[in-house]
Amino acid sequence: CGSCSAEVNGRPRLMCKTRMDALPLDKPITVFPMKSFPILKDLVTDVSWNYKVNKKIPPFTPRPGTDWKIYQEDVDRVQEFRKCIECFLCQNVCHVLRDHDKFEQFAGPRFFVRVAGLEMHPIDGKSRAQLLRDELGLGFCNITKCCTEVCPEEIHITDNAIIPLKERVVDEFYDPILMLVRKIRGADKDSK
Repeated sequence: CGSCSAEVNGRPRLMCKTRMDALPLDKPITVFPMKSFPILKDLVTDVSWNYKVNKKIPPFTPRPGTDWKIYQEDVDRVQEFRKCIECFLCQNVCHVLRDHDKFEQFAGPRFFVRVAGLEMHPIDGKSRAQLLRDELGLGFCNITKCCTEVCPEEIHITDNAIIPLKERVVDEFYDPILMLVRKIRGADKDSK
């Protein structure tokens, strides 16, 4: 369910899925609360910040006149993102949040997974590229893949969510050909 996230022997894990026989028996086993979030008590951390970030993301918005016909390959593409159990291990291990304390500028991997599920949905018509660039801080991610390594649901966060989202932002805001087309179209609108 994701509620038992902690750091076992210095590594973010779900305690319920951490097998004792997989840990070294010749050393003490350490269990600490997640480092990136404020401690409430014992191993319990305050992850409420994550829910505030979640509210910034516009919900699923179907395109007007949508046929609602979805092909299996489209379902397969976004199904991986639906496996997230919100354990926030990816948020905890992300160095942008953990080491650089960019909570105000950076949403973190869990929410890039959520946005990717929406952006890649074949019926959703809302672009979240500007939100990703301006408010969610996608540019801060430097693709270390540490979030993917700790995901207990084996979601390929970096390769299947973050990199495609970065490509969308680049296409939307930094593609020189698209910028030229927009200028030409804008000039046409002004001249009419």
